[in-house]
Amino acid sequence: MEHLLGIDVSTTAVKAVLIDAAGGLVGSASTPLALSTPRPGWSEQDPEEWWEATVTSILTLLARSGVEPESILSLGLTGQMHGAVFLDAGGEVIRPAILWNDARSAKECAEIVELVGEERLREITGNPALVGFQGPKILWLAEHEPENYSKVRHILLPKDYIRYRLSGELATDASDAAGTLLLDLAQRDWSDEILSTLAIPKEWLPDVYEGPQVTGHVSSEGARITGLTEETVIVAGAGDNAAAAIGCGVVHEGTGLLSLGTSGVIFAPTDRPRIDQSGALHAFCHAVPGAYHLMGVILSAGGSLRWARDILSSYRSETDTYDAFIEPARHIAPGAEGLFFLPYLSGERTPHMDPSARGAWIGLSLAHNRDHLIRAVLEGVAFAMRDAWERIKTLGVAPPTLRIVGGGAKSPTWREILAAVLDVPLQQLAVDEGAAFGAALLAGVGAGVYADVEGAVTSTVKVRGVQEHPVPELVEQYEKIYRKYALLYPALRRSHVWENVDLQ
Repeated sequence: MEHLLGIDVSTTAVKAVLIDAAGGLVGSASTPLALSTPRPGWSEQDPEEWWEATVTSILTLLARSGVEPESILSLGLTGQMHGAVFLDAGGEVIRPAILWNDARSAKECAEIVELVGEERLREITGNPALVGFQGPKILWLAEHEPENYSKVRHILLPKDYIRYRLSGELATDASDAAGTLLLDLAQRDWSDEILSTLAIPKEWLPDVYEGPQVTGHVSSEGARITGLTEETVIVAGAGDNAAAAIGCGVVHEGTGLLSLGTSGVIFAPTDRPRIDQSGALHAFCHAVPGAYHLMGVILSAGGSLRWARDILSSYRSETDTYDAFIEPARHIAPGAEGLFFLPYLSGERTPHMDPSARGAWIGLSLAHNRDHLIRAVLEGVAFAMRDAWERIKTLGVAPPTLRIVGGGAKSPTWREILAAVLDVPLQQLAVDEGAAFGAALLAGVGAGVYADVEGAVTSTVKVRGVQEHPVPELVEQYEKIYRKYALLYPALRRSHVWENVDLQ
């Protein structure tokens, strides 16, 4: 039997998923990763740890599944977007990778806007200058670590470093490259204008491919270390959100995805570039050749819940499930008796694009207990997702249902809140293996197992029969509560309470 492999290099773990040609899950393995935060607002990881975790996950998966490596036709790569991996002339890592949730480069973002022009930048890239993107990180390195910058000869995104270690090839895909602030969105290739303006050598960047395109094969060294064979082809893959969308069958306009991982994402494919002139939404290339998507992002969705569990629980063992933590909050009435939570623990993207924003519980009183705090967190994340949903709808894109994935999607309480706050039905999938599953499907297209991406998802992605429909009474209640929530960020912004936050 023929098999396909998907590898997801996320912030928290490297996951390997093996499927058969019918999309059946053969096995999976995950290896956790450590996160380094050497200064407030900084977020880094060692790419060597990604590689070691990738090798461990592949070897574990092969051992568990009993699958012969020769049967693995192709592998696809996905992972956290926006990160910057700097390599020297010998292909060695120069410094720890700077990640998507790193907020140190606000000054460099302002510099990019000044040099390129705010309107011109959005016209070319589809996005405003944000601290999370790769481009500002490159300028930060030049300014703050000139010795390291002088050594740079190659710059890769996280998943593409794993490609390099597996195959020796320097390549990326359009969906991931669209999150660098260096890609011409319409042309689906690097922007000569932006690179020239920012003095970033084009030869430092890898070639850009479409998601299902083959970029190379596993090298002899890669095969020796991982147990794979040199016959296994490697496709370009996708950024994590585009790969997750493919794994959910969200590939054409009229479909949509809500992802509740560490961050929260609403993803809506479009048949052409649609740019939000306010800069509140991302406009990226999809991993489907020639397609695009809009994306609203909140930085701390599941991250807010994890933080709340850590500070509100008297124990922190692996047996302390999120279900047990959330369940008591189910019995708290909507609105948590006037308590609000702003989930801006890492700053915020959609719609505020404010790296200095900070989280808050607002409205605390002696009447509130631990369960009210938890309920407010669940609702606060849902309201932040509503902010993104409203922006997407203003551009004429409004899928009638959203497919929901991620750790947060497993909670019935949270799904009920989200369906009501967004006023849209939520669908769950029969198999929810996240971005790695989508990467495996792209690998199947590259290997010729499927004719195209549409054919791949049609034959493999199955939706569960049960949907989470909005409860009318809750929709009405949350509409009123959301209107109050929407007043809180502007009020705090005007109060200047977040000024002078040092993220440099």
